Amino acid sequence: MSTRRERIRDKVMSRLEVVQGTVLDTPCHIWTGPTSGSNGRGKDYPRMCLDGGTMAVHIVMYVIEHGPIPPRKQLDHRCRTRRCVNPDHLEMVTHKQNQRRRDEARRFACEEIAA
Repeated sequence: MSTRRERIRDKVMSRLEVVQGTVLDTPCHIWTGPTSGSNGRGKDYPRMCLDGGTMAVHIVMYVIEHGPIPPRKQLDHRCRTRRCVNPDHLEMVTHKQNQRRRDEARRFACEEIAA
């Protein structure tokens, strides 16, 4: 009999597309299921139904693989891909670190476009 953790992992894995060519050495695991939509908080992040509620899939996968996320910590997508749920692409950071990394990534993208 499988554990609850294995059942949740299997549910997530059934909705993934593995994509090479990211900024990291390992592929992104792109969620092909529903997202939070294009408006408001949590814009376009992967969502899934779990125990009657809606959960962010990247958080679910991180907790399954690495354990709970303490208060005042968030997950940063090191690959800069919101729909990626590969736990190896997620890093626990403070809100301030997450904002700084986001701003640096945007600035870098603008510089590449201008070049």
